[in-house]
Amino acid sequence: MNTPAKLSTFALGLAVVLGAAAGIGHAVGPVGDTGKPAAHAGMQHDAKNGSTEDEHSGHGAGAPADDVPGGLMISQHGYTLEPVNRVFHAGQPQDLAFVLRGPDGKPVTKYAATHEKDLHLIVVRRDLADFIHVHPSLDADGTWHYPLTLPAPGQYRMFTDFQPADGEGMTLGADISAAGDYQPAPLPAPSATYEIDGYTVTLDGKLEAGRTSKLTLSVSRDGKPVTDLQPYLAAYGHLVALRDGDLAYLHVHPEGAPGDGRTPAGPGITFYVQAPTTGDYRLFMDFKHGDTVHTAAFTAHAAAPTGPAPAASETAHHH
Repeated sequence: MNTPAKLSTFALGLAVVLGAAAGIGHAVGPVGDTGKPAAHAGMQHDAKNGSTEDEHSGHGAGAPADDVPGGLMISQHGYTLEPVNRVFHAGQPQDLAFVLRGPDGKPVTKYAATHEKDLHLIVVRRDLADFIHVHPSLDADGTWHYPLTLPAPGQYRMFTDFQPADGEGMTLGADISAAGDYQPAPLPAPSATYEIDGYTVTLDGKLEAGRTSKLTLSVSRDGKPVTDLQPYLAAYGHLVALRDGDLAYLHVHPEGAPGDGRTPAGPGITFYVQAPTTGDYRLFMDFKHGDTVHTAAFTAHAAAPTGPAPAASETAHHH
């Protein structure tokens, strides 16, 4: 995996229902009272370095709607996240160990793979300046491990996006910290472009609170459209969306899938995003090209809706 990094801005077209929590590719539960399940997800990759599913499926298909946004709770639906260690030293690799306990109180040892992985771990600093997306390893006793390096001092939120073999997908979260001289960073201003490793990612579309918004994200390099994106974790792009202020979490995948005969390998990928409330959101999008995973980051503001709502045919294109 690549090393952590600081990001600023947003990109790549994908289908997101921003509302609550869990499952890569589709909704687990909405953030807010939309009354419908929202697309859930969870994937991962360090931010600095660089199959079509049912509408209500995600990392865990068929996860129920829930009034509690994903990632805000350490325990939900009978499952509990138990970090073994919570204090780290900035800039130094340390073993991040944690256990996920099931309703019976025992560590969960069997998972249903979602987008090629049993669990997706996302770590973000609470000011949304640093983003890490990785995949830890699982011991036979149910303990997960990952050699985590927190890039700078501060409070961080770890998100575990998973689906038990006999359960539904969900996202649980817990706080961890790195001691030191913490210098909080302001949220970057909204922008339609983001540059990373020689690539430019462009966002077309806008978020409107309480309704589905169509966003198209396009990738170019040296002024030329990239049309040969590589599959990464069974998709051409992955999006993690976090609400500024409380870090309500949703990680979703783009419409379509590699090899389905209808999804192009770039330059654009379309998302249908449902922001539950007005306000700012930070979006982190992973894409793979040249055998390297790159991450683009955007700040997007969800405004109050204007004009008529999109027709049903405009909003029903989730995985």
